[in-house]
Amino acid sequence: MISLWKTYHSKTMTRSISYADAGVSIDNANRAVAKIREYARSTFNERTLTEIGSFGGMFSGAFPDMAEPILVASADGVGTKLKLAFETGIHNTVGADLVNHCVNDILVQGARPLFFLDYFATGKLEPDVTASVVEGMARACRENGCVLLGGETAEMPDFYPPGEYDLAGFIVGVVDKKNVIDGKRIEPGDVVLGLPSNGLQTNGYSLARKLFFEIGNYKVDTFVDELGTTVGEALLATHQSFLPKIGPLLEAGADKSVRAPLIKGLAHITGGGFLENIPRILPAGVSVEINHGSWPEPPIFGLMQSLGNVSDQEMYRTFNMGIGMIIVCPRSSKAQVENRLAECYEIGNVISGNEPVRILN
Repeated sequence: MISLWKTYHSKTMTRSISYADAGVSIDNANRAVAKIREYARSTFNERTLTEIGSFGGMFSGAFPDMAEPILVASADGVGTKLKLAFETGIHNTVGADLVNHCVNDILVQGARPLFFLDYFATGKLEPDVTASVVEGMARACRENGCVLLGGETAEMPDFYPPGEYDLAGFIVGVVDKKNVIDGKRIEPGDVVLGLPSNGLQTNGYSLARKLFFEIGNYKVDTFVDELGTTVGEALLATHQSFLPKIGPLLEAGADKSVRAPLIKGLAHITGGGFLENIPRILPAGVSVEINHGSWPEPPIFGLMQSLGNVSDQEMYRTFNMGIGMIIVCPRSSKAQVENRLAECYEIGNVISGNEPVRILN
């Protein structure tokens, strides 16, 4: 036993083994951090208390202008939209998609973003690709007044296919308790307004990719006259943040001199489309009717539906159909809300009932 162990031991110790031999390059990680550090710093503000590279990001929790500050947190990913980034080599949009998606998710409860953290994982770290993704995140954070406080870059050999990575985001925002939007006051007679999306946003991409690339035999660089662009560019359209549009409405709604609330409910139309997201904000005993055709539907949705003979039910349950955010408001406030928005559509109304959402043709 001893002699066998000595033989094995001598064979394994003929040279020194490093972490790089296992496929993990600390040097590449350091190069990636050096590239992204300035992007992150460009989002810092007076509340940021630590530098990139700290074990934990520190952020001031003082809110003297709020009576009862409520922290609102969310986490999400970009899903298989990442496949489009891999196939096109365009990596600076998916980071923005991730930030804006998370911003919208906490916006529906009236919260403004404070800081954002990311998780980037890949099999073999490519510093330039990582930096491009973070560049998109930093840009979106600056546009939303949000600090990119930190994150994790993980190199995990053999865990991901070559050239691919995964991406997740974590956001924390704040809202004064008296200004929380929770949908509890939604009632029959309220109006449903829709804000247009910029394409598919970040949801439904597994079905979209199947329709375009398996059934339709399109390539990412195929130009489609109906879309006015290539398939890849259409599918990579950035998921927009609705904070710039809805933020002023939240401020106006917090004004005690306003008799009726401007906004009773907000629904971010993401995974699950209309049929799964609208019910998340409805109190018991009320339903929503959506009038099909009451807004201009981007041609990409009709093209996908025709490619796969997809049912209307499936389309409304999977995609946003051109509406990225829904606002529920009293009819008495409708004109005021519309006047503050550059573009929105009256797409439905609230009624009594137990069937959460109905699509009317």
